[in-house]
Amino acid sequence: MPRFLALIRIDENDAPAEGPSPELMRRMGELMEEMTKAGVLLDTSGLTPTAQGTRVHYEGGRLSVTDGPFTETKEVIGGYSMLQTKDRAEAVEWTKRFLKVHEAHWTVTCEVRELMEG
Repeated sequence: MPRFLALIRIDENDAPAEGPSPELMRRMGELMEEMTKAGVLLDTSGLTPTAQGTRVHYEGGRLSVTDGPFTETKEVIGGYSMLQTKDRAEAVEWTKRFLKVHEAHWTVTCEVRELMEG
């Protein structure tokens, strides 16, 4: 069965300063438990803010290292999920369910991409 990486993108400037509400965390936990029992969810995690990150860039044979925060970035990867489903359509359906557990004040985009196998 194919595996998919769902990259969860958020705008750090619009995300609630206090983070996810306890109710959102409860709903996420319930969905993740369901996905795990269904054998779909292989791994998932949120990421620390860009202020705690570092970018390593390679261009023209040179490396550069920049510590966060990255002010020029509006949309950042806030987390990920690794899914194993029968096809892309099923991965997208699970992803839609994940997005729907969020409250209306969240703006979240999720990019679903298949892993290249072999």
